[in-house]
Amino acid sequence: MMRVLRGCLSIVLAVTCVTGGIACHASAPETSAAAFVLMEAESGRVLASRNETQERSIASTTKIMTCLVALEHSELTDKVTVRREHLREGSSMYLFEGETLTMEELLYGLMLPSGNDAAECIAAYCGGSGGSAQFVQWMNDKARSLSMEHTSFMNPSGLDEQGHHSCALDMARLAAYAMQEPTFTRIVSTRTASVGTRTMTNHNKLLASYAGCVGLKTGYTGDAGRTLVTCAERGGMRLIAVTLHDGSDWADHTALYDYGFAVCRRACGVKKGSRCAQLEADGMTVTAAAKESFFYPVLEGEALTTRAELPKTVTLPVKKGQILGELVVFCGEAEVGRVALVSTGTVEAPAKQAQRETKKTPLAERLWNFFAA
Repeated sequence: MMRVLRGCLSIVLAVTCVTGGIACHASAPETSAAAFVLMEAESGRVLASRNETQERSIASTTKIMTCLVALEHSELTDKVTVRREHLREGSSMYLFEGETLTMEELLYGLMLPSGNDAAECIAAYCGGSGGSAQFVQWMNDKARSLSMEHTSFMNPSGLDEQGHHSCALDMARLAAYAMQEPTFTRIVSTRTASVGTRTMTNHNKLLASYAGCVGLKTGYTGDAGRTLVTCAERGGMRLIAVTLHDGSDWADHTALYDYGFAVCRRACGVKKGSRCAQLEADGMTVTAAAKESFFYPVLEGEALTTRAELPKTVTLPVKKGQILGELVVFCGEAEVGRVALVSTGTVEAPAKQAQRETKKTPLAERLWNFFAA
């Protein structure tokens, strides 16, 4: 998007805010978690939290990043052979030495039964000559690119290790990003999958017990306790819940989602193609419209407003789709987004327009007008 234009003309437009039917809830539910966050995925708006930036062990929720990085550095059809060093303690998809599977099969084994053996096998294969160490470096690189400021990975499985940690807020950001990847979403939303003679069941019980849950990942180690990252959708809105060190995680996620969907609705700030302003240039009118739609989660009593930021003058010709300025969207006093404003059509300079009209006049008519003058 463009930066704010200097010397702009501000036009305040009222926007209808979709907030009907929101119940009054004074506060978010209490949870048993040492740290938690409830986030709206599209905007990243935090609806409820406690100790959300506190760095803690995250156990097998680590595998969200492992799966993402694997998808970026391999093909689903790649053939991977299991080696003895890939076999690890803890949760497993029960690989055996010498077995060959596709990357897709390993990813199901990673995300459904939470196979530590699958994690090590995937990391070693994708890392190539750099092995698991290279893979873990990619995990940390990805974390930095997603502004996960309180996150450090030391292994691909999430087993307890000094320096391996994240926080509830970072894990929510990771989950929101991951759920935009179609293959990732397909895998984590699957309840059961078969690989050879294995039938693997997804550890995420909310897939069956909570209407609208579409995935994510469980975890447990001695240091981390029970960790859980989930995603649920309703009414076009997607929420992410993260709890760390929580002995009542299933009940807490259910309560958080019930709260979030009750107090929050997805409001439309502007629809794609909506005409937001007009500019005058050399006696011609240029109409500015929103290049894309913009939605934002609002709570009871909140409203979205917009302000068009446009230059005082515009030079003709202007082509259809040309960016003219921006529509700034506010929730209360806070700016929550910007949408490019583009011309709805091509507008020629007056001289050029007159020239075009002249060319449209038949030659005989132009000669008659010349001699009759």
